[in-house]
Amino acid sequence: MTSYSLTNWDPEDKEFWATTGQRIARRNLIASIFAEHVGFSVWTLWSVVVVALPPALFPYSVDQKFWLVALPNLVGALMRLPYTFAVTRFGGRNWTVISALLLLIPVASLIFAVTARPPYWAVLACAAAAGLGGGNFASSMTNISFFYPEREKGTALGLNAAGGNTGISTMQFFVPLVLSAGLVYGGLIWLPLIVGAAVCAYAFMNNLAVARTPLKAQFATLKRKHTWVMSILYVGTFGSFLGYSATFPLVLKLQFPTAFSLAFTGPLIGSLARPGGGWLSDKVGGARVTAACFVAMGLGSYGVVTSAADRHLGFFLASFWLLFTAAGTANGSTYRMIPAIFAAQSPDLPTARRESATALGVAGAVGALGGFYLPRAISQSIAATGGIGAAFTWFAALYAVCLAATWWFYLRRRVLIAQAPSLAHAGV
Repeated sequence: MTSYSLTNWDPEDKEFWATTGQRIARRNLIASIFAEHVGFSVWTLWSVVVVALPPALFPYSVDQKFWLVALPNLVGALMRLPYTFAVTRFGGRNWTVISALLLLIPVASLIFAVTARPPYWAVLACAAAAGLGGGNFASSMTNISFFYPEREKGTALGLNAAGGNTGISTMQFFVPLVLSAGLVYGGLIWLPLIVGAAVCAYAFMNNLAVARTPLKAQFATLKRKHTWVMSILYVGTFGSFLGYSATFPLVLKLQFPTAFSLAFTGPLIGSLARPGGGWLSDKVGGARVTAACFVAMGLGSYGVVTSAADRHLGFFLASFWLLFTAAGTANGSTYRMIPAIFAAQSPDLPTARRESATALGVAGAVGALGGFYLPRAISQSIAATGGIGAAFTWFAALYAVCLAATWWFYLRRRVLIAQAPSLAHAGV
């Protein structure tokens, strides 16, 4: 590597891609996945820490515990917009280094919370700091979208996202083991990984000149109808994945305490399904895959309601695993749809790249709000009815609305015929 900043970058040129571009893009993708993996781990750290808090030292109600796992998701959602714009302002490599080092703040906050044991409002603020890890996803996806040609974006973005998403399952598997030695170690173990992610980004990533975009041009994307349509769909897909990932340990602890050790399996299944959603969308179209996933998520919600009422652990786990699989697959398919939509509707390729990169960040921010709504809805359902059935009935209704929107905007024959060029031909 001769320079950290690349001024000439055209992945659509097949000769350039084969001789130079693919190798550089892969190197940036690997470093990006590592940084994003750590970011996701820190973002959802409180989902496990909350369950391990000794009641004698942290006498919190069920609702207070759900606030501790929900608030980081809200902050993470709000961080995604400035993190998206930061890539186009400071460069992908530079911002990955900065955003990785910012993870030291939530880790230090966690260590303070479990050692000093401040009042609940201060612990809530410490948990909120974990939301900084949520911004990493948006900046990472925006950055990687510039590196890959249109024909490979679905797979590349799927791998990048899955590498980050698996940070949740990694954390939920290892941190409970570490917490047995003391709550403070739930924060300390991430310090070398955070530093390692920053060093790898500094050494192996690049800034792309083509990613530099004036803020005015980026804000133009906010006027596009499809930016907001896809953002709503992403509430149903990624919002569900994030919300379920954050609450699954606590829900298992409340519903089936003996199965708590299996909490990591849900996020793991959903993360591994995400690249498949991107790959399948490259083959058959993202809207078709997304629609099928919303149907599966509706069935999964019904299964959770039934199995929770019957106290059937096997059916309960299977229903949640279906939800995670469908949500993970749909995360990949919706993120494949966005570049395809803007490629079909933008006047030129550079504009399409800029607008789709910004739309990815906006959709990621809005979608992550679902990660806040779902835990709060589950908590309110428990408070009002004593169970989680009411919340999952509402979730099924949400998936029905998302399915209708997918069909209306991207699968109706009349809509597809009206597009020039056709969204269907663009891979939607």
